[in-house]
Amino acid sequence: MSNEGDRLDESTTSYGLQPPRQPGPTELPGARLSSPRAYEPTEIAPPAAASGGDPGTGRLIGGRYRLMARLGHGGMGTVWRAHDEVVDRDVAVKEPRLPDHLSERERETMYTRMRREARTAARIDHPSVVTIHDVAVEDEQPWIVMELVQGRSLADVLEEGTIDVREAARIGLAVAGALDAAHEKGVLHRDVKPDNVMLGRYDRVVLTDFGIAKVQGEQGLTETGAFVGSPEFVAPERVLGQRPGPESDLWSLGVVLYAAVEGVSPFRRSNSPATLQAVLSAEPQRPARALSGSGAFGMLLTRLLSKEPALRPDAAEVRQTLADVARPPQQSPRPVPGPGGGNGLARLLRGFGGRLRSSRPWQFGTGGAVVAAAAALALFFVYTADQAPEGYTTKNEDKRVRASLAVPEDYKRSANEDEVTYIDPGNVISLKLSRSSKDIKESSLLEANSWKGYYEEGAKADGYRETMEEVVSRVTEAKQQGKEAAEISTGYRPRADIGEDKEPKKFRHELVYVNKDGVRWRLYVDMPAAGKTRKDGEAVYQEAKKSLKINDL
Repeated sequence: MSNEGDRLDESTTSYGLQPPRQPGPTELPGARLSSPRAYEPTEIAPPAAASGGDPGTGRLIGGRYRLMARLGHGGMGTVWRAHDEVVDRDVAVKEPRLPDHLSERERETMYTRMRREARTAARIDHPSVVTIHDVAVEDEQPWIVMELVQGRSLADVLEEGTIDVREAARIGLAVAGALDAAHEKGVLHRDVKPDNVMLGRYDRVVLTDFGIAKVQGEQGLTETGAFVGSPEFVAPERVLGQRPGPESDLWSLGVVLYAAVEGVSPFRRSNSPATLQAVLSAEPQRPARALSGSGAFGMLLTRLLSKEPALRPDAAEVRQTLADVARPPQQSPRPVPGPGGGNGLARLLRGFGGRLRSSRPWQFGTGGAVVAAAAALALFFVYTADQAPEGYTTKNEDKRVRASLAVPEDYKRSANEDEVTYIDPGNVISLKLSRSSKDIKESSLLEANSWKGYYEEGAKADGYRETMEEVVSRVTEAKQQGKEAAEISTGYRPRADIGEDKEPKKFRHELVYVNKDGVRWRLYVDMPAAGKTRKDGEAVYQEAKKSLKINDL
């Protein structure tokens, strides 16, 4: 396995990518910011001459596939361009590679599993999955015959610069769809990386290398002792030798999209051991470019890179978020200004100001001007007091918690001493904001970690609403109105009474802030751990967090 990171230092390092290229004078303003050459249909590699080419050129595989040129090779094997002499078309043929030290029995087991996995992958029906045509056996070794995709890999595109958020979402949506279709067939990819994402004709996105990665990945950390795959894109649970699931492929997709937009591979280090250690323990830098392009996209990347699989969004949520981000923005019709131009509020203020200037108090100098300014300002606040988005309303909870925040309009409110709670009509999602000065830690981060430990111990204190089991929790740094705060992400299962069926898993997202006087504010939203209601709960949390205004900072 080649290790491209060996040229780099121990800190998080850059791919050496450039920001998206600005359109030139001859390009349309709305054109894609990445290089147009990135999506022109091109040959992957020209056919090699019969003489002087790669060793093996001209060899006939399975009685019909003539090897023409080697397209690439790595830890998984060698990929050839070949010509199918039966149906007269070019194909890609993959020659699997096994470690030399395997016993004959181990080798035969691996070959059997390769054939089974390739045939399983061939049943995946999705336009973004490379088509597998055949499994040809040559010298008792299975050769995988696949569709030859005409185009460039995402890795080639990223050599020229980063891509913008919407284009990354479009590519990610196709890859996520391919992964979802594969997971439904019980196939895990295990090697999602830019080299395996092909960008073909007509904006087609194709995920290659299905089937083989799963078989060899299972052996990589246990039987052979050699890790197979690309360390910087491998999920933490795979590094630990745990059984991976669909969440592992979604982690890899998150790393790919992070690198594509930010221009930095979040876990790459100077060598493979250091990279694997970063995957296990290092938190990626905040995806600033992703967040500035789309808050939803940036938050999705952050959640996909959660160390614990249970904290990552599921496939349905990933696809829905990417579809929303990839969708072209709707062009709102330009409002027709009335007399004097501007919007309705500006016109109203101008008219109000005009009447003031013609009134007697205005004509008596400064006192009139002050009265006029105060009146106009009061009118402005009447019209702009609630800046909550559609479907939300801003609640002033100064009396209970010395703060205000936006909540969905249809949520029902209840209050207690120093806390308020809002619950959705279906009693599925709940939002709570509390204020306390009792037994508070010295900082937001310490307070958040105290809650994390409390959850992990089962949340068993007297009077607590529900105890927890199967807890997976993590703390990250955050900001609240420019001050240091902390966030806690916790997946858990409410503990059922003895003899009762297990409760469905839930998820809690919360913000903790402690001011200089030792007063703590705690905002959290409880929601189901998966499905559409998880996405709805996250939206409620994000809006509440964004709108939260604490009066005693």
